[in-house]
Amino acid sequence: MVEAFDAVDLIRTKRDGGTLSTAQLNWLIDAYTRGFVADEQMSAMTMAIFLNGMSREEIRDLTLAMIASGETLSFDDLGKPTTDKHSTGGVGDKITLPLAPLVASFGVAVPQLSGRGLGHTGGTLDKLESIPGWRAKLSNDEFYAQLRSVGAVVCAAGAGLAPADGKLYALRDITGTVEAIPLIASSIMSKKIAEGTASLVLDVKFGSGAFMQDPARSRELAETMVQLGNDAGTKTVALLTNMNVPLGLAIGNANEVRESVEVLAGGGPADVVELTVALAREMLALAGQPDADVESALRNGRAMDTWRAMISAQGGDPDAALPTAPEHHTVTAERDGVLVAQHALPFGIAAWRLGAGRARKEDPVDHAAGIDLHVKPGEAVTAGQPLFTMHSSDSARFERAAEALAGAYRIGDSGEPIEDGGALIQGRVG
Repeated sequence: MVEAFDAVDLIRTKRDGGTLSTAQLNWLIDAYTRGFVADEQMSAMTMAIFLNGMSREEIRDLTLAMIASGETLSFDDLGKPTTDKHSTGGVGDKITLPLAPLVASFGVAVPQLSGRGLGHTGGTLDKLESIPGWRAKLSNDEFYAQLRSVGAVVCAAGAGLAPADGKLYALRDITGTVEAIPLIASSIMSKKIAEGTASLVLDVKFGSGAFMQDPARSRELAETMVQLGNDAGTKTVALLTNMNVPLGLAIGNANEVRESVEVLAGGGPADVVELTVALAREMLALAGQPDADVESALRNGRAMDTWRAMISAQGGDPDAALPTAPEHHTVTAERDGVLVAQHALPFGIAAWRLGAGRARKEDPVDHAAGIDLHVKPGEAVTAGQPLFTMHSSDSARFERAAEALAGAYRIGDSGEPIEDGGALIQGRVG
C-alpha cells in the first residue's frame, strides 16, 4: 500500500529547495495518475522542479514511479537481443527510418515505439504514414510476431506504458516547464525502460533546431538519461549531435521517407549516412556485435530488404508512389558565393507552416508538404542557382513560410567561416 502524503506539503518542500523521498514521489505520481492530485497542484510541483532541480536519487525515483504507473513489456522469450534508439528531435531527423531496418538486418530486434510531431519537430509515425497502407497501430500479438519475423517494428506506443508521463507531458507543455532536465529525462526514460529493451542508444541533440540549444545542457541531459538507464538495468549510451543545421536535404514527411530509402539503397546525404552508421554501430555493440560491418549492409541491399519487409508487415506498399505536393516554390541565390549559414529552427518552422507539422495534437498533417534543400553550408553557389524548394498543397502558405526563413540562410564570400559549423557528432556519454 502506498503511504499517503499531503500534496501541498510536498510542493512546499520542493519550492523551498528540499528533497522528496522515494515514498513521497511514489505517492505523488500514483495520486496524480489516479486524479487525486489536481493539475493545478502538479503544475506548481513542476514549476518548483524547474526552478530548483532534483537530485540524482529524486530523478531516479521519479522515473521508477512513472514506470510503475502502467504496464511494462518484456522480450525475454524473443530469442534474440533487443536494442532501441531515441532521439531528442530536430529538423530533418529521419534517422529512425533507415536505422531500424539496418540494425535488424544483423539479427537484432529493434522495438521502436515512436510518436508524432508537434511544432517544428517531425514525428516518425507521420513520416511513415505517408506510405500508402502503412499503419502505426499494432496489437501486442502483431508487435511480437513482427519482431520475431522481421526484427524491426516502428509503431505507436500503447496508452498503457507510463501513463503518468502522458499526463505530465501535456501539463508541462502548457505551464512553461518543458525544458526542466529532471522532467525531460524521466519522461523519455520512463517510456524507454517500460518498453523493455535490453539496451538503448540516445541521440541527444543541441543547437538552433534542437529541443535544447546549449551544448552543456544537452550533455547534462545525456548524462542524466544514461545514468537512469544503467541504474534500471538497461545498457545505455548517448551521442551528442549537432542540430544547428538541418539534417540531410529533406524536411517534411514523404520527402524524408524518400531520402531514407536513398540511404538504404547505399546513397543519400553524407550527414544522414554518417549518423545512421554511428548509431547503428553503438546499438549493435550493445547487442553483442561490436565488429558489425554496417556500411556493407547498406551497400549490398541487406538493410533495404529488411525495410521492405518491415513496411509490408504493417500494411504498407514499399513500391507505391509517395505523395507529392501540387504547389512548389523555389528560392534561388541572389549572388555568387558560398552558403555560409543555414539555421535549422527557421527551416523547421517554415516546413511546419507549409503543412508538414501540427500546432495541436489533433491537427492533420500534409504528408507532401515540406522543404527540399539543394545546397548545404560550405558549398559554392552561383547567382540564380536553386537553394531550396518549398512544397505545399496550398500556395497561400508560401508567404508565411518565407517569413520564417528571413535571415535563416546567407551567402558569403569564399573563405568566410561557416556559421553554426562543426562536426555532426560532438561527443559520447556512457
